[in-house]
Amino acid sequence: MDFPSIQLQESLTIQTLYSFHYFEYAKGFVFDGEQHDFWEILYVDKGEVEVRADDQIHTLHQGNMIFHKPEEFHTVSVKHEHTPPNLIVICFECTSPAMTIFETKILSLGDRERNILSLIIQEGFQAFLPPFDKPTVHHLERNPHAPFASEQMIKSYLELLLITLIRNQAQASTQDSMKNKQSSLQKEKAEQRIVQQIMDYLKANLSQSFTQDHLCQTFHLGKSRLKELFQSQMQTGVLEAFKSLKIEQAKTYIRDGRYNFTEIAAMLGYASIHYFSRDFKKTVGMPPSDYARSVKARL
Repeated sequence: MDFPSIQLQESLTIQTLYSFHYFEYAKGFVFDGEQHDFWEILYVDKGEVEVRADDQIHTLHQGNMIFHKPEEFHTVSVKHEHTPPNLIVICFECTSPAMTIFETKILSLGDRERNILSLIIQEGFQAFLPPFDKPTVHHLERNPHAPFASEQMIKSYLELLLITLIRNQAQASTQDSMKNKQSSLQKEKAEQRIVQQIMDYLKANLSQSFTQDHLCQTFHLGKSRLKELFQSQMQTGVLEAFKSLKIEQAKTYIRDGRYNFTEIAAMLGYASIHYFSRDFKKTVGMPPSDYARSVKARL
């Protein structure tokens, strides 16, 4: 019996990666700019940053992604009024005509797109060796102990991200009002709202110390329900998420340069600088003093 086959079409293909960076910049940082013949995406993971693209100047906020097309001159600067940013920068080659949709584009990523980008970052950290935070270092060195097919996973996730963004653009131009959502999607959105409310509450009270009992009473949730929500939406526990928020704010305070470690520990509700240093090192991989030195070295 004859089995005819079909050649699968590839509308968008990425074969070459030029750079993979995760930056944590302090106030006053300036990157004078560059121009190259491949694509670059810059995503603001936290904070704000000013970006120049040819003759256009944009202020990007958390959740924004800008595309720099080939041969576009671009710069980065962190102004005094900006919250020190965390930036993801990936440079790659893609000759697909579909990429023209991203020219001069600044997009706000949704939950699905942010999750895909997070997977790219996780794979990149395993596929290549550091440093990932040097603006002038573009040479990618393979990690000899990288998981199986990690580079192929980066390629697949990056293509998936671009395809998803292109589809979003197409849907936005043709479908403005389609609000018949399935009950499962409504439930997912409701859970996201609850978790976001709790995260907003935690962010507004970083100087406090909370227990699960207190959070359950405040938001009228059972312990098992609270645990289920955070595992499903954040892939971590609520107290672990709170600790991560404290450490991220501590990094911002350190990069801001106005407070010493004792003051930062007190502002974040730590009983002593010892407990603050312990949590910081466990989360970041280095003590606060080493992190501060690395920030100054980048400047």
